[in-house]
Amino acid sequence: MELAYYSDLAVRLVNSEEPSRGTDTLTSVEAVRALFGESQQSTRRTTDADVTRLRSVRARLRAVFEAAAGGDEVLAVDLLNALLIEFPVSPQISGHELRDEDGRPDWHMHIADYAANAGAGYAATASMGLAFHLTELGADRLGICEASPCRNAYLDTSTNRSRRYCSDRCATRANVAAYRARKRLDAERTASTERSRRQDPEPTGRTADTAQETSPAIDR
Repeated sequence: MELAYYSDLAVRLVNSEEPSRGTDTLTSVEAVRALFGESQQSTRRTTDADVTRLRSVRARLRAVFEAAAGGDEVLAVDLLNALLIEFPVSPQISGHELRDEDGRPDWHMHIADYAANAGAGYAATASMGLAFHLTELGADRLGICEASPCRNAYLDTSTNRSRRYCSDRCATRANVAAYRARKRLDAERTASTERSRRQDPEPTGRTADTAQETSPAIDR
């Protein structure tokens, strides 16, 4: 497995809850098993207790993303280190998918956990994957979606570190909202200008009668 996969486990867990919308999909054993994806060994170990365990880890991982997105890299690292200490892993060399005719395997690093339960195992691999992502790409690559009311976590893999939203859907929604806000502001400015003109009309000049009354007398 690639390290990017492990960091995605953290994103997947954090985004199982949307606090701003009041939704939470991590409510059953089946939901926990869905988080593991294709890891059949882990899903067989899953119990009801893992729902509570992963909810606690989820809040702590969200705090890591929020600290990083807020520019507090030291806090993000401290929070993540606390998770790594509590949920340790053991790196192993793994190989699969033959790469040449000699039968030599494609060796790569694999994160192995020996946790007593499925929830702790998930927390260990997710935390280690996020740690690799942070140290390799930078804490500013951990983001929280700026589209209201979405507050999903995401990993910025853009070349210029410009990502601000968790998905294309949120980016489109934010752009549409910004466009409508500009249109409303323009309309309000136009209406305000029109009201000012009606309340303070420009002088139209003096009438002919007024001009005669104020003109000096001419001696004949």
